[in-house]
Amino acid sequence: MSDLSFTHLDPLGRARMVDVTPKEPTHRRALARCKVWMQPATTAAIANREVKKGDVLNVARVAGIQAAKRTADMIPLCHPLLVGAVSVNFELGDDFVAVEAHVDTVDRTGVEMEALHACATAALVVYDMCKSVDRGMVIGELALWEKTGGRTGPYRREESDVTGDTPVVASPSGNVVQS
Repeated sequence: MSDLSFTHLDPLGRARMVDVTPKEPTHRRALARCKVWMQPATTAAIANREVKKGDVLNVARVAGIQAAKRTADMIPLCHPLLVGAVSVNFELGDDFVAVEAHVDTVDRTGVEMEALHACATAALVVYDMCKSVDRGMVIGELALWEKTGGRTGPYRREESDVTGDTPVVASPSGNVVQS
């Protein structure tokens, strides 16, 4: 039997919100990343601002920022936080858009969920804005990459923690490929 205990369950196994009121506010930061794989023509259309719905990356950036601020509205046991800063950035590859979200706060609990929510929402907006030309897009590799602050201290993910030695993903065409 494991020594793990679930902090979001009371002694009877019912969901509860963890009490963070005794904790002191500290600076906390989190970084999350994910990717949206797509046809190279779709990536080119995004880069050249040729997508008919508008500037994909600017809309996705604003959506990611908004998502970070509204995380507690979507994740039931997540504490509402005063988010101090959010940035959402993109890297265009030949057949993908990489999304990266940074979130900072000074509060009693971490901003990992805010960073993950921002990243996922930005990726969903990329998909939404490009789906008319590429329905085979795939969103994946959503992961927390770094966090600082709090009782557990800093955390940094290694590249191999996400993709392994030879990751297998579905390509936008539906074929399984080595990433």
